[in-house]
Amino acid sequence: MQSYVHVILAGLSSGMFIWLVASGLTLIFGVLGVLNFAHGSLYMLGAYCCFTVLKYLGTGFWIGLLVGPLMVCAAGFVVERFFLRHVYRIALPYQLLLTFAFVLIFDNLVKIVWGGGALSPPSLSFLGGSVPILGRNFPVYNLFIIAVGPAVALLLWALLEKTWYGRIVRASSSDREMAASLGVRVPALFTGVFVFGTWLGALGGGLSVPYVGLLTPGMGETIIIEAFIVAVIGGLGSLKGAFVGALVIGVLSAFGTRFFPAFDMFLTFILMGGVLLWRPQGLFGATR
Repeated sequence: MQSYVHVILAGLSSGMFIWLVASGLTLIFGVLGVLNFAHGSLYMLGAYCCFTVLKYLGTGFWIGLLVGPLMVCAAGFVVERFFLRHVYRIALPYQLLLTFAFVLIFDNLVKIVWGGGALSPPSLSFLGGSVPILGRNFPVYNLFIIAVGPAVALLLWALLEKTWYGRIVRASSSDREMAASLGVRVPALFTGVFVFGTWLGALGGGLSVPYVGLLTPGMGETIIIEAFIVAVIGGLGSLKGAFVGALVIGVLSAFGTRFFPAFDMFLTFILMGGVLLWRPQGLFGATR
């Protein structure tokens, strides 16, 4: 019994990392209609920037977690304002090609600035160690991540459903022309949404610094594949679907790693294929 509980907890913690990245990816697609393949690279930049603030500036973890993602937001602003804004109304393959180009750019930027080798982040004095759960120790930091994921989901729901800003965002995503005719500065709004989505991805990267053990160039590629799977299973543009999908994928991957290591990723893709055959729009996607 204790083994199953620990596997579930490990799956929940990894699922919450995927959710943090998938939430920004889903928000950007749901509002802007752009599938940002470079979102995983923004996650990677968040991890490296947080690492830099922690190790080389000698600040605490909370300062690094605050400053690191904000640094990445500047890159997100440049990408949206000067590049993505010009491809909103063209075919999806062109958007993917453009964002994939930024994957290569950001990967090489990381190699130039931080080098091509792996970096080991400093250990945390607080949130370190482990606590006994059913007779076995479980990392405190993983429990912290399990709590952060639902908190971010709740804040996103409150922002989009219960605030005036959220109503403007939803109205602009549904009908850009009508929103513009009512006085909404849609381009500026879209820039703000993209930067906020960038911050979510970079926040996931910052939180991953004590979790992943080693930072490596290209670490965003793995997480973006998982985030895309989560977004597809949940329904493209559905934050609720992305959250549920992240939970399912996290727990399924944990059980696959523990009991069927040879079929770990295979199980994930089988699940995605089954969902698409049953509901092509995803679990919570809108029926067209």
